Amino acid sequence: MAELTRLHPLEQISAEFVRNNNDAVTITAEPFVAMVDVRLPAEVFGAELLGTRLPTTANTWVDGGAERAIWLGPDEWLLTSTAHLPEVLTGRAREAVRPLGGVVTDVSAQRIGIRLTGRRARDVLAKGCSIDLHPVVFGHGRAAQTSVGLAGVILLAMSDAGEEFLLLVRSSFAGYLADWLLDAAQEFSTDEYPDPISDQE
Repeated sequence: MAELTRLHPLEQISAEFVRNNNDAVTITAEPFVAMVDVRLPAEVFGAELLGTRLPTTANTWVDGGAERAIWLGPDEWLLTSTAHLPEVLTGRAREAVRPLGGVVTDVSAQRIGIRLTGRRARDVLAKGCSIDLHPVVFGHGRAAQTSVGLAGVILLAMSDAGEEFLLLVRSSFAGYLADWLLDAAQEFSTDEYPDPISDQE
């Protein structure tokens, strides 16, 4: 049987990211990672899964090295891994949650990551995201299920300075979001705007 090759939905636009990246804003398509949706009953709240503590605070994420756990709801988390293939992560996670009465679903093909960095990263997102992105309230470790433009995303704050974000978007909306980010970042392709939001507040 012929092996199917998985194509990244942003493979074609990645070259445009490189052409438009600068010191103010950098957009990068993240490689595929394994992702599983984890549901656990309330009585095991605060459990640890594959060595990674599942966050108990709403709208946060924790870094477990190769694994990352993101709070999605009172009994739901998204676990991602750069160390395992999807089928391996799914199998290991299922073994771990079975005694706890939990359920695991492989959602690796559902979302793609886009990383936005630079001193103007927050300004770009502010054009189409209604939540407060100030580092005081949305610093490293914070997460939100929100919209950027017309695309629903899981938004992760990757720094305390508001200069790095990871957007997890459904694969079918990845091209739209990539185009939206490129357009929103175009304003900051020169040094005509020296004062980012973070310096004004």
